[in-house]
Amino acid sequence: MVHTPLALQKFVPGAPVPIGFPPPRQATVPGFCPKLTTSFSSVFGVKKAMSINGLAATKSHLSNNGSLVAVPGVTQAIKSDLERRQYPSNMFDRKFLNSSSTLVVPNGRQSSRHEHRPPLNSTITLIQATTHDSDRTLPHGNIPEEVHEDQYNQFSPTRKIIVVIILSYSAILGPISSTAILASVPEIARTFRTDADIITASNALYLASMGIAALLWGPLSQISGRRPILIASSILFFLFTVATALAPNLEAYFIFRICAAFQGTAFLVLGSATVGDIYEPMSRALPLGWVLSGSVTGPALGPVLGGIMATFRPWRYIFWLLAALNGFAAVLFMIFFPETISHKSNAHFRGKSLPQQTKQLWNHISPLRIARLVFSYPNIFLTSLTAGALVWNQYALLTPIRYVLNPRFHLESPIEAGLFYLGPGGGYIAGTFFGGRWADLVARKYTRIRNGRRIPEDRLRSCVSFILIAIPACILVYGWTVDKEVGGIPVPVVAMFLQGVATMFCFPSLNTYGLDVMQESGRSEEVVAANFVCRYMFAALGTGVVLPALKAMGVGWFSTISALFLIAVGGGLYLTAEYGPRWREAVDAKLQAKGEEKGREHAPEHV
Repeated sequence: MVHTPLALQKFVPGAPVPIGFPPPRQATVPGFCPKLTTSFSSVFGVKKAMSINGLAATKSHLSNNGSLVAVPGVTQAIKSDLERRQYPSNMFDRKFLNSSSTLVVPNGRQSSRHEHRPPLNSTITLIQATTHDSDRTLPHGNIPEEVHEDQYNQFSPTRKIIVVIILSYSAILGPISSTAILASVPEIARTFRTDADIITASNALYLASMGIAALLWGPLSQISGRRPILIASSILFFLFTVATALAPNLEAYFIFRICAAFQGTAFLVLGSATVGDIYEPMSRALPLGWVLSGSVTGPALGPVLGGIMATFRPWRYIFWLLAALNGFAAVLFMIFFPETISHKSNAHFRGKSLPQQTKQLWNHISPLRIARLVFSYPNIFLTSLTAGALVWNQYALLTPIRYVLNPRFHLESPIEAGLFYLGPGGGYIAGTFFGGRWADLVARKYTRIRNGRRIPEDRLRSCVSFILIAIPACILVYGWTVDKEVGGIPVPVVAMFLQGVATMFCFPSLNTYGLDVMQESGRSEEVVAANFVCRYMFAALGTGVVLPALKAMGVGWFSTISALFLIAVGGGLYLTAEYGPRWREAVDAKLQAKGEEKGREHAPEHV
């Protein structure tokens, strides 16, 4: 028999006090409950005074068998508080469980914590739980979500909403900066005495820099926390945007744009990670959809903003406005944003020399870690590729609007071109209201079908039809009506709007899947980083090649290629939804076998 931590056994009003134990220590709470009688096991082997909502109790070194009895009048809140303070809040994390520990979760805890609460006159009994050796560990992938309640309950619902609002606002800044100049490209090109393709190339470099930066922010935030990284990034983003507004030549313009791009990705990567810190898996898609809606709505709203500014003021005013928005984000992070991460992975840096710490840091943020992750797991590769294809299509649509639609409809001013971006932008915003809810609804449906067993791939089922059918259809309608000059203005605008709505039914599922699929192994940030690297590399590629491709083959055939690309990756996403769990299990088994083989090879060296 293996003794394990105290587990909640039963709530029975008027249950008798267990007998046969050493005399308990007692403490009273005037005006609240008559008496609390406690007798703790020697799990920790120490005596320690505790204060629980004004209730003094003692954790004593007694026998291996123990019980905690609260007389009628002890509320559920005190019981929960006692449980939390009895043990460290992180002891139930998977990394704290080993082969000699078993977490016993009673049937009553499988339901919502707001249901089946005992009446105030109930007696609460905690007993020493025992298990056989065969029950020592929990099966992989089936850790009860209730063990993470403390992590998800560290903030009130109102505080969580404030966090989501700040993250949603800041997440739009990087993407909106990437496209705010699109309606003003000819004016910027004239200022620096170059052509439009060069200015468009600066946008491609901006997006590529955002992709590279995604490799850094997740791992760094695991070491230092979310809040310091977000504050530093917002301040640097403000400074580099001001520098871009003052750029005296094309070279300085390129450099400051790239430096600003490095900061913009932090809001997206850490926004995803923060939602994972404070929301339970089955409730993440909606807040995550709002946070990451900026990555989709920003590129569509940027040209509208830039077109208005460029029509009435010089193009440099665009960057002054962006700098003001970035400065406001920095103030919000410094004043209102809390630290949300529960456990920092900085323990292995302590007590080491600077070279050792540098090597450890490089191992932590090395792009090779993410590359190995992506190419080892087919499900991660295919979902990242799907996200990249969606963003490719988005930037391939948005980048050339002034060069495609202005001549087609005989428009001249930047503000007229900017108004066309309201079509996809309005679709992205409208889809935000429903995409996250749809993803959560589908995930809950399949969880019920499996009698409560949750599989991350269930979320992907909510977006397969949109990627395979809806978005390609909108692309083809837009491309060929513009190419053949039929349908007037309404047809391409409606097609872009519907495409935007369909896109926002896809991203919440892909984003939440990235958080959930490897959460147990602590690699969620790496999966999210891989997703954003793929997105912005494809965005850079789409931005860089779209104008030459349109000149070479026309809008219709280029749209056909984009639609076929989406259909191909949609097929891969369908396979992931069907076979993803098997793929993950196969890769895990292969990696485990490889690790064991390597351990046997090195075993003689340690003898």
